Amino acid sequence: MSEERVKITIEDHVAEVAMVRSDKHNALDGDTFDAIAAAAIRLADEPGLRVVVLHGEGPSFCSGIDVGWLAGGQAEGFGEEAIKRDGFGANLFQRVATAWMEVPVPVIAAIQGNCLGGGLQIALGADIRIVAPDARMSVREVHWGLVPDMGITATLPRLLPLDVAKELTYTGRIISGEEAAVLGLATRTSDDPLTAARELAAEIADRSPDAVRAAKKLFESTWHGGGQAGLELESELQFGLIGKANQMSAVMAGVSKEPADFVDPEPGSRGATR
Repeated sequence: MSEERVKITIEDHVAEVAMVRSDKHNALDGDTFDAIAAAAIRLADEPGLRVVVLHGEGPSFCSGIDVGWLAGGQAEGFGEEAIKRDGFGANLFQRVATAWMEVPVPVIAAIQGNCLGGGLQIALGADIRIVAPDARMSVREVHWGLVPDMGITATLPRLLPLDVAKELTYTGRIISGEEAAVLGLATRTSDDPLTAARELAAEIADRSPDAVRAAKKLFESTWHGGGQAGLELESELQFGLIGKANQMSAVMAGVSKEPADFVDPEPGSRGATR
C-alpha cells in the first residue's frame, strides 16, 4: 500500500478505526477497500477488545467511490479481483461493510460531512450510527447508473421499511443527518459525532464483555424472523452467562456501586457460547 488509508488505535478496550484520506473526503480507491476490510478482519480477533469506533478524518466520513481513480484507469483489473470471494461469504466490496457485522463487539460509526454511496454502505455495517445534523447521506449509486452492491441487502433491511429503502435508492437523493435519524437510517444526531461515539464506547466498554458480545450475537442472529430458533438462542446465550465470573462481577458492581473487574474473552470468541 503506497499511502496509509486506515489508522487503528486501541486504548481502554476501545479501538478507533479512522479513514485517513481526508484530502479526498476518504473516497474509496483500491487501497482503501483493502485497508478497511483488513481492519475489520483484524479486530474480529483482537484480544481485550470491547467496542469499535469507526470514523473518517477531515470534513467527511466517506464520500463514496473515488471517481478519479475509476476514470484514471487505476482501477483496471481491480474489480475483477475484488468480486472474488476468496473463501469469504462476501466479496471485497461487500466485506468493507458486512465484515463490521461479524466483529463480535459493538461498532459505532461517527458520521460527519459526506456519507455517500459506498461510504453510506460502510456505515450501514455498524451497529450504531451517530451523525451530525448537517451530514449529507445518500444511497447514491443510481446517480452513476448503478445499484448499491456493497452488502446493502444484508444491512439496509435491518433499518428501513422496504418502501423507504426503495425511494432512497431509486432517487439517490441526498438527505441530512437530521432526516436520516427521523427515517431510522441513523441512530441519533450529535453536533460532535466523534465525541458522542467515544463517550458511548466508553460506557459500553464498562459493561460485561461477555454479555455485550452475547447480545450482539443474539440480535444479529434473530432480529429478523428469529422465531423458535431465536427463542432457543436466547436461552443458550443466557445460560452461557449466568454464574460466570463476568456476570458475578456485574452483580457485585451493581450492589457495591464500585467498578467491575471484568475479564475479556479469549481472541476468536464470538459470544458467550460458540
